[in-house]
Amino acid sequence: MNFTKNGREKPRILLVEDNPGDIRLTQEALKESKMDINLDVVTDGEQAIDFLMKRNKFSEVARPNIVLLDLNLPKKNGIEVLKEIKADDSLKRIPVIVLTTSDADHDIVKAYSLHANCYILKPVDFDDFTKVIQLIELFWFNTAKLSND
Repeated sequence: MNFTKNGREKPRILLVEDNPGDIRLTQEALKESKMDINLDVVTDGEQAIDFLMKRNKFSEVARPNIVLLDLNLPKKNGIEVLKEIKADDSLKRIPVIVLTTSDADHDIVKAYSLHANCYILKPVDFDDFTKVIQLIELFWFNTAKLSND
């Protein structure tokens, strides 16, 4: 386990994103924040499910506190990943934040119908993207109370 300076366990985010540029933006945005967070990254939907189920090469990973999920993913799209997460009793309490470029109404409706906790459009500007990541951190790790299991 990794701990913060005050002895609390570091919050964990699982980023499910296939775009290297967006991965780097998220990593940089997290570096800009004052929070000490562990970021795990997987690049397709199948890896996301394996990670969360602790299968194959992910058997020793720690479960994330939240998932940042892109919808446009290879192998298994974000909607399919969200559906599996929310259908599984051991995973469904993990907040899933859809962070995507899609502003299509059908994607938004489908994501919320499958119990996404939030749907956020990815800003293209680095400063705006950093603000969004910082707001996610502030809300989910300082304001909201998350389940410990």
